[in-house]
Amino acid sequence: MIKIKSAYELERMRVSCGMAATVRDAVAKAIKPGVTTMELDEYAQELIAGMDAKSAFYGYRGFPGHICVSTNDEVVHGIPGKRLIQMGDILSVDFGVVYDGFVGDTATTVMVGVSDPEVIRLVTVTEQALQAAIDQAVAGRRLSDISHAVESVAVGAGFTVVRDFVGHGIGRSMHEEPQIPNFGAPGRGPKLKAGMTFALEPMVNLGSEEVEVMSDGWTVLTKDRKVSAHFEHTVAVGQEKAEILTIARK
Repeated sequence: MIKIKSAYELERMRVSCGMAATVRDAVAKAIKPGVTTMELDEYAQELIAGMDAKSAFYGYRGFPGHICVSTNDEVVHGIPGKRLIQMGDILSVDFGVVYDGFVGDTATTVMVGVSDPEVIRLVTVTEQALQAAIDQAVAGRRLSDISHAVESVAVGAGFTVVRDFVGHGIGRSMHEEPQIPNFGAPGRGPKLKAGMTFALEPMVNLGSEEVEVMSDGWTVLTKDRKVSAHFEHTVAVGQEKAEILTIARK
């Protein structure tokens, strides 16, 4: 069953999601050549501790990082470590916050001095696919309209969408019903209602849609080792327009 949040619950989610967005943006700005992915994790840990909140990822099913940092051919769930960021890298930074009983989840992909036009186009199209998904999060639409929007933008641009990992409902738990694939025919599934809250997250590959999980049990790689991009917002379904909850608030 898809949970519908009350006005009070949505207001609490705006706070937790705003925190997640603030950390996301700060970590994104800290990405530069010579910085390690562990240093980014430590920075995120420091920021969220200053907010008196917690990472939704740290310890989740044993995950060892406060953020996920996925580089180049890593799709999602990259573990922070000693890897040095280099010119030409793209990094997906995925971060979740738990505050006052509610979760905010968000991700962005950062390009570090990228000059390859196809990689730049991949990142641009993935962000466009997320916006297309958000545009469908309106009362009266069907759940698969969101999925179809992502696929239409990504595949229409000549890329592929990852099928093994999906978006999801979110609220008091990081993963609530429903699962939201990034592909599929429109007009199917439950009818959307105002107050439903979703984490929408296109994962788009330059090459094949096929992925595999590394021996660490977490890091997801493209099977052909071509690069992948990932963007995510937590949104609330609205009567006329979706509300993006994961925006930084002053």
